[in-house]
Amino acid sequence: MKQLLGVPAFARLWVAAFFGETAEWMLQVALPVYVFQRTGSAATTALSIVLGLLPAVLLSPVAGVVADRWNRRAVLFGVCCGLAVVALPLLASPGVTVVYAVMAAQAALASVFEPARNALVPELVGVEEVTGANGLMSVNGSVARLAGGWAGGALLGFGGLADVITGYLAVLAVAAALLAKPFRRVSAPAPAAAPEPVVRAWLDGLRELTHNRRLWRTGLALVFTSLAQGMFLVLFVVYVLDVLGGSEADAGLLRGVQAIGGLAAGFALATVARRVAPAALLGWGAIALGLLSAVIWNLAMVTTALGVYVGLFVLAGAPGVVVGAGVLSEIQSAVAPERAGRVLSTTFAAVALCTTAGALLAGTLVATTGPAVLLNVQAGVYVLAGILVVVRKPPVIRRFREEPATAVATVEGCRTSSPPATST
Repeated sequence: MKQLLGVPAFARLWVAAFFGETAEWMLQVALPVYVFQRTGSAATTALSIVLGLLPAVLLSPVAGVVADRWNRRAVLFGVCCGLAVVALPLLASPGVTVVYAVMAAQAALASVFEPARNALVPELVGVEEVTGANGLMSVNGSVARLAGGWAGGALLGFGGLADVITGYLAVLAVAAALLAKPFRRVSAPAPAAAPEPVVRAWLDGLRELTHNRRLWRTGLALVFTSLAQGMFLVLFVVYVLDVLGGSEADAGLLRGVQAIGGLAAGFALATVARRVAPAALLGWGAIALGLLSAVIWNLAMVTTALGVYVGLFVLAGAPGVVVGAGVLSEIQSAVAPERAGRVLSTTFAAVALCTTAGALLAGTLVATTGPAVLLNVQAGVYVLAGILVVVRKPPVIRRFREEPATAVATVEGCRTSSPPATST
């Protein structure tokens, strides 16, 4: 961990990421709660979440190519400035329609930010250190979640939406300032992508995901974890405000305290677990998250005491971080640097699409089934995702079926210059 933070460029990106994610969590917690307050409808809340996700799907071809063709540090700086500009209309305590528009604009900019940032990390620390670097990034994300989630809920409850936006802009300005200066890279920057059509470049990234034997199982698990996350985004608000009888500040607190568990997991990933295979992190992390979620959702029949749920949500933060780090490390170490941006962009687009589907499903069915049934389904989907990764075929069957695939992968690798898969 000290070795990674001793890299000045990575350390500065690390701090900038903290402020950027703190600002993001302020809005992620405050805006869905604000919409639910104004409308009292879970379906309307689901729509706001969908509008915050759909641009990532639509802009995936552009976002990935931008991350590969342009200076990634400059992209991050420009996105921070853009996020500040599009949030300004919310200072006037607007109606729900304006909130929808701002969430869509923020998601469009974020669709560029995430692939650029994650593609930049291997350039700053080297491919062999990506698991440790992702662990440190998740430490940041966990602290940012705690600070931003609590601040978003508290400022909304005590001061209103205008106070949330004022704090958001101040925090975002710090992130932009840290990204204004160029980085010194440990490894050579990825070569600029050839000026090919945007859609063709995006399709190359999609082909990398579907033809890379190391990534297809990860992609399938990611579909299920994203569906579960989309369901959670809608059902969590209903669960806290209606089932537990909590407040806006309680919702922010419970989303935020997951950062404490995530903080511990991030430190473990950056130190003792930095050499664990990314697929193992993804699989067992998803199983643990699903089982713990099932306990949380069914405990309301026994108690609604907020302190109990604070402790359980702290625990839930750890496997969530492990899952995210496993996914990122698997992709970063399996994909060539010059295609990392578009592959990550395609991955985030798939996440957004499946999260959207999960949110729409939950928003549509919750009035009929109630939140309890859907929350248990959500927990089961996480467990299923983990099983898909950790359960392997018998060795004889796997060898028989993979021999032709190896030949195909070799031919495809010659055509696209794909790097050989390596374990982390």
